[in-house]
Amino acid sequence: MIDKVAWIELSDGRVLSTRSKGKDTYYLPGGKREPGESDVDTLVREISEELSVQIDPKTAAHLGTFEAQAHGQPPGVLIRMTCYTAQYSGTLTPANEIAELIWLSAADTTQIAPVDHLVFAHLHAAGLLHP
Repeated sequence: MIDKVAWIELSDGRVLSTRSKGKDTYYLPGGKREPGESDVDTLVREISEELSVQIDPKTAAHLGTFEAQAHGQPPGVLIRMTCYTAQYSGTLTPANEIAELIWLSAADTTQIAPVDHLVFAHLHAAGLLHP
């Protein structure tokens, strides 16, 4: 099981996604926790490293936890993605392994990882993500 924490940032009915250098699939921003980190600690660190902005930990709110086959992994390797919304300060800028930032709608599911499909469906059903 791959354990990941992800940030859900919505704007105008679209969700922020990222593409790593050398990849052709978009992923919700975030990453794996380091030993001893809480979900929010992981969120703050990963988003700062990947997107050059600062998450306000006091505003972090659990959106949901989703499990699916891990993209690019052998069958049976699952990912558990714990998703949070949170306010941020700074200017969204790709950093480190991130090559691109993009705002995606529910119609863009051909470009995302399997676990992200579940998150997109959840956001769409809640009326937060445009078709």
